Amino acid sequence: MNKIKTVLNGLFLSSTVWLSYGFADNYFELSKNLDIFSTVIKELNTYYVDETKPGELMKTAIDGMLESLDPYTNYIPESQIEDYRFMTTGQYGGIGALIHKDSDIVVISEPYEGFPAFKAGLKAGDIQIKVDENTVEGKSTSEISSFLKGQPGTPLKITVKRPRNEELIIKEVIRENIKINDVPFYGMIDKEVGYIRLTGFTQTASKEFIAAFKDLKEKQGMKRLVFDLRGNGGGLLIEAVNIVNTLIPKGKKVVETRGKLKKWDATYATRNEPLDTQIPVVILTNGGSASASEIVAGTLQDYDRAVILGKQTFGKGLVQQTRPLSYNAQLKVTVAKYYIPSGRCIQKLDYSNKDERGKAQTVPDSLISSFTTLLSKRPVSDGKGIKPDIVTEEESISMVASVLMRKLHIFNYATTYALNHDSIVGPKKFKLTESEYQEFASYLKDKKYNYSTQSEKLLKKLKEVAEGEKYFNDAESEYSALLEKLSPNKEEDLIKFKKEIKLLLENEIISRYHYQDGRIQQSLNTDPDVLSAIKLLKNQKKYNEILAGTFTAKK
Repeated sequence: MNKIKTVLNGLFLSSTVWLSYGFADNYFELSKNLDIFSTVIKELNTYYVDETKPGELMKTAIDGMLESLDPYTNYIPESQIEDYRFMTTGQYGGIGALIHKDSDIVVISEPYEGFPAFKAGLKAGDIQIKVDENTVEGKSTSEISSFLKGQPGTPLKITVKRPRNEELIIKEVIRENIKINDVPFYGMIDKEVGYIRLTGFTQTASKEFIAAFKDLKEKQGMKRLVFDLRGNGGGLLIEAVNIVNTLIPKGKKVVETRGKLKKWDATYATRNEPLDTQIPVVILTNGGSASASEIVAGTLQDYDRAVILGKQTFGKGLVQQTRPLSYNAQLKVTVAKYYIPSGRCIQKLDYSNKDERGKAQTVPDSLISSFTTLLSKRPVSDGKGIKPDIVTEEESISMVASVLMRKLHIFNYATTYALNHDSIVGPKKFKLTESEYQEFASYLKDKKYNYSTQSEKLLKKLKEVAEGEKYFNDAESEYSALLEKLSPNKEEDLIKFKKEIKLLLENEIISRYHYQDGRIQQSLNTDPDVLSAIKLLKNQKKYNEILAGTFTAKK
C-alpha cells in the first residue's frame, strides 16, 4: 500500500504543476478524474484476487493515455533512460556487434569494424553460448543485449562456437564506448561525383558530414555530390540546421517551430559561413527519410539548392521535447510542428483526427496547400512529406529472395563461404562465379523455405469467392491449370531471379571481409537511384532546368 501512496502523491504533485502552467480552466475536470483514478488503483490493490504490481499497472495506464495522442509522445521510465540516450547520442557501453536469433540459437550478425567484438576476433555467424556465466539459452535478444552492454572499460567473457565445429571458444572482451557513426560511408563513386550517406542526426552528425565533404572536395576532387538520406529517421534539429548551413549562406532561415505555447515558437537560421553554395547536389530520399532528414531535404529544395530524387518522404513534422518527471523518469512530448522556409509543414498524419479504430488520418487533398520555392517559384505542397523533384520507381524483391533472406539461408551460406575462403577481392570487384551460385543452389536442397506468390494468393481468394457464388465447379479445371502455372517452383525461381539473389549473396559475403564499408560500396554499383543521380549530375542542363522549374520531361 505504501507504493500506491507514493505513486499517488507523485500524481497529485504533478497535477499541481500542470495547473500552475495554465490548466486552471480544467481544474474541476482534472481533479475529478485524478480522484477517480486514485480510487480505482486503491480498490484494485485491495480487492483484486491476485497480487497486483503497482508500477506495471501505472506504466500501462500512462502508456495507454499517451497512445491516444501520437506515437512520439512517450513515457520513459528510469530503466529505459540509457536506451533513450543512445537514440540521441548514438553512444552506449558495449562490445559493438549486432546479434539475431536463428530458431533457438543466438548468432552474431556482424561485429562493427574496429570495436571490441572485432578486436577480440568474434565473427559473423559465431553461435553464442554464454556471456560470463549467463547462459543465452531461452533468452531473448534484448536480454542478451543487456548482458553485453555495460560500463566502458569493464571486461566480460563470451563463449561461442563456430559452425561445423563443436569446440567452445572463449573470447575475452573489454567493453568500450560504442559510437555509431552518422556517416557510415563516403567516397568517390565517379570521376567527379562524391557520395555521402547520412544515417542519423545525433550530436556528431554535422561534424561528420563536414569532415566527409571537405575530404571529398579538397583531397579527392569532388565537383558534384550525391547526398543519401534514405532510411534516415531523423534526430536532433540543430544538427539538421548545421548540415543545411554547409550548402546555403549565413543568416538564412532553415526551419520554424510553432506550438500551443509561445515558448515553443522559434526560428532557426544558419549561423556560419557555408562550405560551398555552388556545387551541384542531388539528395536521395525514400519513405524512411523522416523528421530532420525532411528538414534538410525540404529546406534545400525550398532554396532551389538541390534536386531531390527518389521516393516521397515519411512526413514527420512534429517537434518533441523531454520533460523531467519524478524518480528520474522522463516524458517525451510533442510540443510543436516544423515549418520549412517556403511556409509548408511536412506533417502527413493528423493525430487529432482519428477513425473509429483509433488510426490517424492523412491530411485530405482538399486541405493540401500550395507553396513555391524561394528563388525559382517552383510549386511545392505541404501535408505529405517532401515530394522529390524526380520520383523514381519503387523497387520490389521477389518472394524467393525475400524468404531466403528471412529464413537466414543467405546469411548462413555467407558464413559457410567465409569458412572456406580466407580472402576475397575488393567490394567493387567481387562477383560470385556461376559454379559458386550452383553450389548455393545445392546448399538449399535440404533447407526449408516455402512461400507463396501474390498471384497465387489472389487466385485462391478468387476460388473462395467463386465457390460462394456457385461458379467454381464450372471453372475448376481452368483454375487448377492456372494455379499450377502460378505456384512457385523453387528450382525455376532460383534461375529466374538469379540476378537479384546473387547480389544479396555477394553483399552478405562481402560483409564477412569488408564489413559495413564493403556492403555499401558493393550496393552502390547497382543502386538504381544512385545511378540515376550520377546520370543527372552529369547532365548540367537538365539539372539547372529542374531547379529553375523549366524542365519538361519528354514523352
